[in-house]
Amino acid sequence: MSRAIAVAFAMSVLGAGIAGAEDGKIDACVKECRQCQTLCQACAASCLEELSHDGSRKACIKLCQDCADICGACANIGSRGGPLERLIAAACAEACDKCAAECGKHKDDKSCQACAEQCRRCAQECRNQAKTK
Repeated sequence: MSRAIAVAFAMSVLGAGIAGAEDGKIDACVKECRQCQTLCQACAASCLEELSHDGSRKACIKLCQDCADICGACANIGSRGGPLERLIAAACAEACDKCAAECGKHKDDKSCQACAEQCRRCAQECRNQAKTK
């Protein structure tokens, strides 16, 4: 998947509906986690292409994959109000911070920059969630 296609796909998915809470309102942490999961997956796919050119994106790919998985788990647990919601939200915030730092290093890569920005937003919402419940 080309970088442009990966970013376009991620952005189109972000515009789609996200399953939410019982009253129809989407918890901010759940919403940001779903968006972050999608952009991390797109970034990892994009970086896989870069890896074949110079091999410098291994850390980025691994962090994006881990971050996407943690964001997915956080969104799932948060959407059902699970008893471990605060714990996973705190872990998700840390994962997003690390992913944002790594992706932020690749200033010339639009996928990495979009991922870093979303990871920062997600980390903030997850920190808020970890404190409030």
